[in-house]
Amino acid sequence: MTTISLRRPFARSRSNESSEEPMSASALQELQPSPLAFALSDAALWFIGLWIAAGLRLESPALSGGLFISEHGIPILGLLVCAGLSVLVSVSLARAVHLYQGRHLVGSFEEMLPLAIVVGGVTVAVTAANALLGERMVPLTAPAIAAPVVLVLAAATRALARIHAAHRLLTARSQSTTRALVVGAGSVGRALADSMRRDPSSEWEPVAFLDDDPRKRHLRHGGVPVIGGTSDLAAAVERSDAEVLVIATPAISAGTIGALTLEARALDLPIRIVPPLKEMMGAVRHTDLRRIEPQDLLGRRQVATDLSTISQMIAGKVVLVTGAGGSIGSELCRQINGFGPRELVMLDRDESALHALLLSMDGIADLGRENMELADIRDADRLDDVFAKHAPDVVFHAAALKHVNMLERAPGEAYKTNVMGTHNVLEAAERHGVEQFVNISTDKAADPHNVLGLSKRVAEGLTAQKALTSGHGSWVSVRFGNVLGTRGSVIHTFIGQIERGGPVTVTDKQVTRFFMTVAEAVQLVLQAAVVGESGSALVLDMGVPVRIEHLAQQLISASGRDIAIDYPGLRPGEKLHEVLFAENENASPTSHPLISGVPVAPVAIQDIPDPRELHRPEQFMTTMTHVCGTMSAPLTLGA
Repeated sequence: MTTISLRRPFARSRSNESSEEPMSASALQELQPSPLAFALSDAALWFIGLWIAAGLRLESPALSGGLFISEHGIPILGLLVCAGLSVLVSVSLARAVHLYQGRHLVGSFEEMLPLAIVVGGVTVAVTAANALLGERMVPLTAPAIAAPVVLVLAAATRALARIHAAHRLLTARSQSTTRALVVGAGSVGRALADSMRRDPSSEWEPVAFLDDDPRKRHLRHGGVPVIGGTSDLAAAVERSDAEVLVIATPAISAGTIGALTLEARALDLPIRIVPPLKEMMGAVRHTDLRRIEPQDLLGRRQVATDLSTISQMIAGKVVLVTGAGGSIGSELCRQINGFGPRELVMLDRDESALHALLLSMDGIADLGRENMELADIRDADRLDDVFAKHAPDVVFHAAALKHVNMLERAPGEAYKTNVMGTHNVLEAAERHGVEQFVNISTDKAADPHNVLGLSKRVAEGLTAQKALTSGHGSWVSVRFGNVLGTRGSVIHTFIGQIERGGPVTVTDKQVTRFFMTVAEAVQLVLQAAVVGESGSALVLDMGVPVRIEHLAQQLISASGRDIAIDYPGLRPGEKLHEVLFAENENASPTSHPLISGVPVAPVAIQDIPDPRELHRPEQFMTTMTHVCGTMSAPLTLGA
C-alpha cells in the first residue's frame, strides 16, 4: 500500500551513528560488576552491618580496642576480623555463583538471588567461627541480625550504581534520540517504552505517556509518567518537550486517531504508530514503528471470530474462490489458506492478478499449479469444467464489476457479470454438490440507486432463490460497505491527487461512506458464512459512517502538504449517504454481535431476460430496476 510521508525529517536526527556507539557501550559497561570494587564495598557493608547488629545486642554502639567483647564496648579488631572473614567467604561463594563475574547486570532482580546466597553463606561462616572461639568477637546472633542489613545495603548500593549508569546512558543518548510522547500506557505502550530505552541502537526516548484511562493518571513506568489524556496533547507536548507522537494502543477509535492527526499537524509534530498486533512477530519493539497509513485513520477495533466454527467449515475441504485476484478475493484466499483446506482453488479471469496473489501467499508464482484456474464467470461451460474437475465443498463468490461511475456508463456489462455471471456460478455450484455458497455483495444493494447496487441486489435474489430450489447446501449473501485500500478505492484516488499536488476531489462536503479494512471485512465474511441462515443476506457492522471530507483532510494532514479540496458535486449513481438496510428490511440479530441477518426476496432466472435480448443501456437499467422493484415487499427472516 502507498504510504504518505508525514513531514520533513525530525529536527533532531541521528548523525554519525558510529561515534555514538562507544558512549552507549561505556555507559552500559557500568552495569557489569567490578569484582574488586564490589568485594571491598561488600566488606565495608559487613563491617557496618556487624557494628549495627552488635550495637543493638549490647545496647551501645561504643567501640573498644580489643579483639573480644568487653565492658568497654564492641571490639574494633573483632569487627575487622569478622569483616575480613566475610570478604574471604563472600569472594569464594561469589565466584561459585558468578556474582562478580558478570552473569547478571548490576542492580537487576536476577542479581538478588546470588547476592542473598552469598550473604547467607557469610552469615553461617562468621557465626560458626565466632562460636568456635572461646570468647566472642561479636554477639553470637550479630551475624544473623547483620545479614538483612547487609543485604539491603548491598542491594541499595547496586541500585545506585545502576541508576548512575542508566543516567549516563540516557545523557549520552539524549544528544541523538528523539523525544517520544507515547499514546497508550497499557501493555503495548509500556513494552514499547521498554524497547526504546533498553536498546542502545534506539533512536527514540520515551518522555511521557498519554492515556484516557483515569486509573492510569498517576502511573509511572520506568520513570516515564502519564501526564494526561489524548485531549491534553498540546499541553503534554509543551510540558514534555516531545518531538514525535507515538500511538501505541491495540484499540483506538477513528475519531480519536483523526483528532490526534489533525492536532499533531497543527503542532508540527510527526506521528508514528505501532502496527496491529497480528502484524508483529513476537514482542513489541521500537523497530516496528511506522508512519500513519490510510487504514489507520479508520481506528482499530477488536473483531472476535469463532475460529473453531470457521475451521470446521474449511479444514479438510475443497474451497473455491471466484475473483481470487481482486482485493477481497485475494485476502479471502490468504485467510482461508490458514485454516488448512484440502485444496484452495483460486479462479480469476486476470492472469496477472493470480500471479500477484501467488507471490503474496507463497513467494513462488507458479501459475501452472492445478488449483490455479483462469476463467471468466460469464462462461458457463468453462465454469462447469472447473467445478467438475475440483468438486468444491465451499464457494466464496467474489468476482464482480464494482466501480460505480464506470458501471453507470456500461450497465450491460454489470448485467452480464454481476447478474448472469453470478447465475452461472450458482448453477455450477448446485450441479456439483457445493455444501456452502457465499455471495459477496455490497451495501449499495440495500436501497439500490445505481447500476452496481441494482445488479448486486438481483444477485442476492438469485442466491436466495437457490436456497429455495436446491435440495442441499447453504446459500447466503454477505453485504458490507467500502473496503479501505482496495483497487480503485477513494483512498488511492486521494493519495494520487495529493502526490500530484492536488486538488483533492470530494464530491460533497456532507457525503459519508461506510469503511472497513480488507482484513476485518474478510474475517467477518468467514464468520457470516458460518452463522448465516440459508437464503438470507448477512450485513456486517461497518461502524460509524466516515465523512469523506474528514478522510481527505486527514490524508492531507498526514502528508504535511497544503493541498486544496475541490467539491464538484455528486455524480450520477452516487448518494449522499449509504445505508446497510433498506427501509422495508427487517434485520434480525445472529449469534455474532457484528453480523445481522435480513431476508432476501428470491428471484427466479426465468424472470430475468437473456442479455442477448437487451441491446441498449436503458433496457438493462429498466430490467434491473423492475426486478429489484418486485423484491421490495417486506419479508421476515425464517418466514
